[in-house]
Amino acid sequence: MPLTTIDPASALVVVDLQKGIVSALADDPITGAAVKRATHLATEFRRHGLPVVLVNVTGRAPGRTDTGRSANTPAPPAGWADLVDELDVRPTDRLITKRRRSAFHDTGLDTLLRDLGVTQVVLCGIATGSGVESTARSASDHGYHVVLVTDAMGDPDPEIHRHSVERVFPKLGETATTAEVVDMVEATR
Repeated sequence: MPLTTIDPASALVVVDLQKGIVSALADDPITGAAVKRATHLATEFRRHGLPVVLVNVTGRAPGRTDTGRSANTPAPPAGWADLVDELDVRPTDRLITKRRRSAFHDTGLDTLLRDLGVTQVVLCGIATGSGVESTARSASDHGYHVVLVTDAMGDPDPEIHRHSVERVFPKLGETATTAEVVDMVEATR
């Protein structure tokens, strides 16, 4: 479903645009474009006084043994979970750290958004079929209006990205491009 409106109480949620993930996908032009567009969205949401939530991931769920990582796998290097510099983190940004795919699971994100009076979540980030899709599903389950900015996200597997955008996201909310969201934010502010 295409974008119809930006709620007066909407928030941008940027998923997993962190140095360790983005640098691993440095040769992927889609990732580079997604970072630029997500940065543009964050700038525009801030300019209009709308909340920006920046999400990173620091590891896997505690106690899991079936995830394909052996006990001997080294911890990620220092700075792996740091947000990419392009996001230009501001003091007004809200930071959420997750250990699972969804930014809602055990993070306090729902409480934060409810305390801010947010009714609509605008999502972008990496990876489309993992962190973004899981967060979108949770946002929908929590009753938020969900907007998925499909050109401000990417996945290492283009087929997974395509499947999420074409088959899954229309069932969870509205889809839009960065330009459409920016134009709608501008028109409603």
